[in-house]
Amino acid sequence: MKRAITPAVVALSTALAISACNANPSSDDSSSAGSKPEATAKGGTLTIYNSSSELSFEPAKSQSLAITSLGLVHRRLTTWDIKPGQQPKVVPDLATTTGTPSDGGKTWTFTLKDGLKFSNGQPITSADIKYGIERSFAPELSGGLGYHKALLTGAASYKGPYKGQQLPSIATPNAKTIVFHLNVPYGDWPWIASMGAFSPVPKAADTTPASYGNKPVASGPYEVENYKQGTSLTLKRNPQWSTKTDSVRLGGPDKIVYKLSQDESVAAQSLIADSGEARTAFGSGFVPPAQLKQITSNPSAKSRLALSNPGALAYLAINTKHGKLADKRVRQAITYAVDKKAFQLAVGGAQGGAPATTLITPGIPGRQAYDLYPAPETGDVTKAKGLLKSAGATNLNLKLITSNKPSDVAKAEAIQQGLKRAGITVTIKPLEEENTADAQTDDKGDYDLTVGSWQPDFPSANGNIQPLFDSSQIGGGNYNLSRYSNPAVDALIKQATGEIDPAKAGAIWAKADKLILQDAPVVPLIYTRNAFLRGSGVSNFDVSGFPNYPNYLRVSLTK
Repeated sequence: MKRAITPAVVALSTALAISACNANPSSDDSSSAGSKPEATAKGGTLTIYNSSSELSFEPAKSQSLAITSLGLVHRRLTTWDIKPGQQPKVVPDLATTTGTPSDGGKTWTFTLKDGLKFSNGQPITSADIKYGIERSFAPELSGGLGYHKALLTGAASYKGPYKGQQLPSIATPNAKTIVFHLNVPYGDWPWIASMGAFSPVPKAADTTPASYGNKPVASGPYEVENYKQGTSLTLKRNPQWSTKTDSVRLGGPDKIVYKLSQDESVAAQSLIADSGEARTAFGSGFVPPAQLKQITSNPSAKSRLALSNPGALAYLAINTKHGKLADKRVRQAITYAVDKKAFQLAVGGAQGGAPATTLITPGIPGRQAYDLYPAPETGDVTKAKGLLKSAGATNLNLKLITSNKPSDVAKAEAIQQGLKRAGITVTIKPLEEENTADAQTDDKGDYDLTVGSWQPDFPSANGNIQPLFDSSQIGGGNYNLSRYSNPAVDALIKQATGEIDPAKAGAIWAKADKLILQDAPVVPLIYTRNAFLRGSGVSNFDVSGFPNYPNYLRVSLTK
C-alpha cells in the first residue's frame, strides 16, 4: 500500500494508517471511543466532511480501503468483515466463497451469488467483473492498487480492453464463474479480490472512461445522485441492492452527502459544537492536533472521539546504498541514536502514536512482538557511539529529505536532534509536498535518510513486508525507501506469498520481520494513532483494530 507518506491517502479515495476503541474513553486517553454498537436505524441523511475538492468512484483508479467510500457504491468478489473486538476477516461479497485455490495456489476460482443486480436492473455477471479488472490496465485509468497486475499471467504487456484486447488469464466459462490464473502461488489472493479493481463494470455503460467514476453503475447499497466538484457529492439508495446477498453493508442512511473542500479545523469545530447538520456528520480526515486537547477537555466532544490504538508504522528509512550507510553497524548505531520520544512529541505525544519495535503493525493477524534493540524511548547514545567507532564512521554527515509541510519538518527535526547527540550531522532538505514521494521512490535515491509512514492495503503481513523490503520494489515509483536488498529476505517473501495456509504464512512473515531488522535498513519509530470525530446522531462508528479507520459500510444514524 503506496502512499502512507501523507495522511490524506487514507480517508476516502486513497490511504494511510491506524487502530482500537471502547464506548467510554478513560481519563488517561489510552482508549478509543466511537459510538456504541446499535441496531441499524434506517433513514436520514449522513454528512461526511471531506477536505478534498474532488471525489471519484472510479474503481480502476482507487487506492481506498475496502471499508471506506468506494465500498458504498461498488461491491467486489470479496470484502472485509471489520467489527469491534475481532480480527479482520476476508469474507465473500459478490462471490459465494473467498475463492477456491488449485494448482498449488496459482489458480483461483469464484462463483457468483444468485440474484445480483446493478443499479440499472441488469444482472451482474462474471464478464462484468472481468471487464472491470481489465479496465485497470488501461493507461488512462492508471493509479489504482496494482497487486493483481504483477500476479496475473501474461499481464505485463496488457494495456486494457479499449482496443478490443482481453486478458486470457481471467477466464469466464459461464456467467457465474470467474477463474484467475496467476504466474506464482499467492495465498493472499482472497484479499486482492476485495480491492477496487475487482468491482463489476458493465461494458455498455463505459462509454467515456475518463468520467465514468463521476456517476458509475452501482452494485453496492448507494449510487451517485449528483456531483458538484469542489462542493458536494450526494449518494442515494440503490433500489436493486439487497441485504439478502450482502451481509457486510448495513445500508442505514437514505442519503450520504459528502461536503467537499472542507477545512479540517473548521469541520472539527462544527463537530465539537454538535449542532444542526453536524449532529449527523463525521469527519473523514484525522482530527488536527490543535483540536485534540480541546476535545479531550470537553466531556461531550470526548465521548464522540474515536481514537485508535497504535496502528500504522512511521519509520526512518536509511539508504543502504549510500557510503557508510552500507555498513550494518552504522545503521544499527542510527537505530540506537534515534530519539523516539522526541518524534512522538512531534506528532502530538501519546495521542499521536506509541513507540514501535517491529515492522508488522499491530492488528495484523500473526504479528509477533519483539525488540531487537532495547533502549530507553529517548535512545541509547553510548551504544550508538560505540557502533560508529567500530565501523570507523565518526563525523557522519547525512541528508534527510522531507516534505516542506511544517508537521513533516518537525518530524525531521526530531530525527536530527536525536542523531546529533551521537555525533551524526543531519542536514534537512525540505521538498515541495507534491515532489516528495517522487524523490523518495525514483531510481536515483538522492538521499541518506527519509521518514515514511505505511498502512498496509490489506490485513496481512504481506502488506507490511513485501512493498517495503522486497528488492524488486527499489525505485521505479515503488516504496522500498531504504533501497534494501537481501536474497534471503526475498526468498522468505516468495515462500510466504505462496503459502495458502494463513497461519503458516504468518510464521514466515514474522521470520522475515526479524531478519530484516537484524540488518537495520529502517528504524521503526512509532505506531501511529488516528483520531476521528462524529456528531451525536451517528452510530456504529468505530476504529477498532486494523485498519483503524471508520467502517463506512456500517455507519448509520441513531434512532
